[in-house]
Amino acid sequence: MSLLEVTDLRVSFNTADGVVHAVRGMSFSVDRGRTLGIVGESGSGKSVSTQTLMRLTPGARIGGRALFEGQDLLTMSDRRMRQVRGAEIAMIFQDPLSSLHPLYKVGRQIEEMIKAHDAGASKEQARKRAVEMLGLVGIPRPDRRVDDYPHQFSGGMRQRAMIAMALALNPKLIIADEPTTALDATVQAQILDLMRRLQREFDTALIMITHDLGVIADMADDVLVMYGGHPVEEAGRRDLYYRAHHPYTKGLLESVPSAAGTGDRLKAIAGQPPSLINLPSGCVFHPRCPFVHDRCRTEDPPLDAVGGAALSPGTAHRSACWLPHDITGLGEDADRARAAAAERGRAGGPGTGATKGGAA
Repeated sequence: MSLLEVTDLRVSFNTADGVVHAVRGMSFSVDRGRTLGIVGESGSGKSVSTQTLMRLTPGARIGGRALFEGQDLLTMSDRRMRQVRGAEIAMIFQDPLSSLHPLYKVGRQIEEMIKAHDAGASKEQARKRAVEMLGLVGIPRPDRRVDDYPHQFSGGMRQRAMIAMALALNPKLIIADEPTTALDATVQAQILDLMRRLQREFDTALIMITHDLGVIADMADDVLVMYGGHPVEEAGRRDLYYRAHHPYTKGLLESVPSAAGTGDRLKAIAGQPPSLINLPSGCVFHPRCPFVHDRCRTEDPPLDAVGGAALSPGTAHRSACWLPHDITGLGEDADRARAAAAERGRAGGPGTGATKGGAA
């Protein structure tokens, strides 16, 4: 059994405008020492899904199952959840300035977290651990900086302090929600290097939430692509980058600026993300898909296996798309194959769906 197994997670909220279907049928697993990247546009359900696992979405209607070492996070008692949150599963948020209390010293906040989960720890022991963790994440003179307030730290230093707090009790799983979005490129690279090093040292599982495919390329072992609250493709990192199947994944990859300086224009995905209150019928991506055909407008495709030899051994490659599942890649040949399959679908011809085994 994996460290964390999430099955058919569903999250919705009642609002004055209607029901927001934030997450619809999300399933994934994470093993110890591995990194799962969750990627997608803003509003795709990435953050809500993991906040729900931590029971940080009050008022939400929640369904599905999330087994952490055999215990369901969604149904366990509040008392047990407080024991898990912070000690066994830690979370690093996007903005450390809003996550750290501005009126308390950074060291004190780490100390209080340690003492909340370890009643036997003295104040001196907690302070010693806080200094040790600040030094571990690369903050200079940690014995002095432990008494500084959050506003006295730079953005990168505050994020390091959040990582120190997350790792203080050696959690088994860390959820990092856009941890480098507000940082410049140099500091971002330093934070990612730090997280990789600490993950190896502590053998911690990591869920990395981001819209930055460059971060995913650096960090992830497996990748889950979200769109409209629903997973549309999951694969090992190499399969996703070299053999992407879903047109949305293809669009994300082609919209990344190239460091080669070729001068080519970026290929933006046409249209806007869907309203999570009024979702389109059929495949939720069909209003923006260049390969749409009639079946896409009426039937919601399941997440089925993609055929072909895997580039990431041991990791399944699945896609929620009615295009034949032997069409992968980003080149012109793959585009022509997608266009031909879509044309056959519009004409009502064969070869527009996937069989149970995943091959067209």
